[in-house]
Amino acid sequence: MTILDEIIARKKIDVAQAKQNVSIQELEFSPYFKRTCISATESICNPLKSGIIAEHKRKSPSKGIINPNCTVIDVVEGYEKAGASCISVLTDEPYFGGTISDLLIARNRVAIPLLRKDFIVDEYQIVEAKSIGADFILLIAACLQKQQVQTYAKLAKSLGLQILLEVHTKEELDVYCPEIDMVGVNNRNLKDFSVDIARSIELYPLLPNEVVKITESGLHSPQEVKTLKKVGFQGFLMGENFMKHENPGQACKDFSVQIR
Repeated sequence: MTILDEIIARKKIDVAQAKQNVSIQELEFSPYFKRTCISATESICNPLKSGIIAEHKRKSPSKGIINPNCTVIDVVEGYEKAGASCISVLTDEPYFGGTISDLLIARNRVAIPLLRKDFIVDEYQIVEAKSIGADFILLIAACLQKQQVQTYAKLAKSLGLQILLEVHTKEELDVYCPEIDMVGVNNRNLKDFSVDIARSIELYPLLPNEVVKITESGLHSPQEVKTLKKVGFQGFLMGENFMKHENPGQACKDFSVQIR
């Protein structure tokens, strides 16, 4: 069993419990449920912003604890001030240390688009994402069938959420459907956690023309981002590179200056 298999198995258990705790009807009574989402694609493509999707990430299965000291408020406000296009908030607790509350706190503090970053395995999580103030969700091709991607994407669209589809191989692009707004190439292999930005460069020509193109994970230097910009990528999802610093917002600001 790979770490991804383990995470998905645990996620299904956690979602089943969440359904017992809070019904979909209760989620729909959230004050955020009727809120109009902010366009992530517009923010990413805004030339006045950096194109960076800066991530709040406490820990990971491969690195362990990254930054136990920064508060969600400090991180997300720092990212917004740094000119980030969007903020990704991890809401998986067992493996990444994130919570639903993290995204709720972020929503109350910043006015830029928020990604609910999690392992979506059930429609319930999409309704939940809307109820906590997310603007877009992540669908990971490695753990979903084509029919699931289509069903989840249509539901997200009906709620006003945008969709980022994450792929690792050309075969995973087969699950793409017209409702997808962004396609992200994850440079980290979720099965063994190895990282190689060449994956983004290799897959770029195969990405659908109509989507905003994102490169994810393993981005450490401004030169790497500049290279991927020249390839054609518009968005850059980055977490550990900022979160390992005492002040993630300042690290994001310094990085953004160097890639302009």
